[in-house]
Amino acid sequence: MEPNRSRARSALALAALLGLAGITHFTRPKYYDAIVPRPLPGTPRQWTYASGAAELALATAVAAPRTRRLGSLATAAFFVAVFPANVKMALDFRSKSPKARALAYGRLPLQVPLVAWAWKVAKATP
Repeated sequence: MEPNRSRARSALALAALLGLAGITHFTRPKYYDAIVPRPLPGTPRQWTYASGAAELALATAVAAPRTRRLGSLATAAFFVAVFPANVKMALDFRSKSPKARALAYGRLPLQVPLVAWAWKVAKATP
């Protein structure tokens, strides 16, 4: 496969991941409400909807070649910004089943390749 097509596919896959995640913030908000760090102002639902809207906006920016670089850089920053919610989820799941704990703790190191992926898409975009 030629490099340009491969880079475009990687960007579109990242956009699809963001879009799917953004949609689930609106279709299954209770899941996300539960992992919003409590020190944040406002209600967890407000943060759930705001982060879902942000993911949809990022997906759109990453999908469009004209905004892909900026969208990918913003996506990398977004993945870093939501890390505290993943930490909260892992801490909250300490008393859950081993499977639930494994999933919660498994999300923590997953942020690193997500940030790297977004960064790589940004750097590959002219």
